[in-house]
Amino acid sequence: MCLNELVQTELDDLVRIYKHLHANPELSNQEEKSSRLIAEQLEACGVTVTRNFGGHGVVGILENGEGSTVMVRGDMDALPITEETGLDYASTIISTDNSGSKTGVMHGCGHDIHMTTLMGTARVLSQCKKKWNGRVLFVAQPAEEVMSGARSMIEQGLFKKFGIPDYCLTIHVLPKLEAGNIMVKPGPIMAGTYQLKITVRGVGGHGAIPQECIDPVVLAARIITSLQTIVSREFSPLDPAVVTVGSIHGGTKANIIPGHVVMEVTARFFDSKGHDHIFESIKRICKYEALSMGIPEELLPVVELDEVNDLPATINSKYLAEIVRKSAEGYLGVDKVQEAVMLMGSEDFSLFRTAVDKEIPSCLFFTGATSAEEMALFHEKGINPPSLHNSRFCPPPEPTIKTAVTAMAGSVMSLLS
Repeated sequence: MCLNELVQTELDDLVRIYKHLHANPELSNQEEKSSRLIAEQLEACGVTVTRNFGGHGVVGILENGEGSTVMVRGDMDALPITEETGLDYASTIISTDNSGSKTGVMHGCGHDIHMTTLMGTARVLSQCKKKWNGRVLFVAQPAEEVMSGARSMIEQGLFKKFGIPDYCLTIHVLPKLEAGNIMVKPGPIMAGTYQLKITVRGVGGHGAIPQECIDPVVLAARIITSLQTIVSREFSPLDPAVVTVGSIHGGTKANIIPGHVVMEVTARFFDSKGHDHIFESIKRICKYEALSMGIPEELLPVVELDEVNDLPATINSKYLAEIVRKSAEGYLGVDKVQEAVMLMGSEDFSLFRTAVDKEIPSCLFFTGATSAEEMALFHEKGINPPSLHNSRFCPPPEPTIKTAVTAMAGSVMSLLS
């Protein structure tokens, strides 16, 4: 039976599993039920499974003679979003996040599709052993949304215990691409990122006598304005980068000048030079804006890097991107494969590429997640379909899963044929 026919025979059950996952999402670091389901499904395919690795991570190995090792990764965690799709399998889950707050939970970033793709790929490969030789490493990763899951699995010894793969593959849904299509490109495809906390300090006091204070609110405002010049005036217009102040908190009352203000910043870049340039520029701006307001040295702003969220860019191997393209063209049709564009979003999949001394060839490719009918309607109205992290995001299960599993399984077989 050919790959397309085999995927079709598995499709109804894969859609059933997908709908169950969609209706039962779990927040980052809480993926207990999702990981158990994946482990059971992989074991049913003859995959040797290790559970609870790096948190709720699952690692499976499918051996089939001598050959290379391909790692296939799927992430599991959902988002603190109350779903508004109106689907009959919509999530009604209410959960407690890590801060103790109650929240609705939703698979608003397609991780339910990603998990289903992982399981579907295992099903197909386990039934096609005459067409490939080697080893497939299935990795169901927790906590992608908080950017800690890949690091946890690596630090627990993922590649020491299970071996260093020759290639790493993953897939991600893309709402602006019609279901049934994939997008891939060599080189940078998703940005690197880090997050900073900036504590802007001053001298507080009464709002009516600002001359006796040094106002950190004013200083924070000056810093925010100056930070916008990093990308607009220090980077080439042809070199993508982002600096965003997404959170600022300071003060308790209108007539009190506070002693400090706390800001949270995200940066996006595509290479280590951009990473370091942004960081050094932020520190320089904070320091000299403070000095210009008369802040003493001991009260200069404190810039703290969140190391958990410090990720390199996702960079696709030229060889792997071409393998994915040719395989998808063969199984899906040339007209169903498009050239991807770089996105400023980030993925901790990038950490697997850089986890060992030598760079592991890796490839992330996109699968369409909006039906043809909906896409035509959105184009007619001149609007975009609901994006990732939107409460109304709902990929059509059948064409999305069928395309994702076919493209992933086909790519693995091409690498191991």
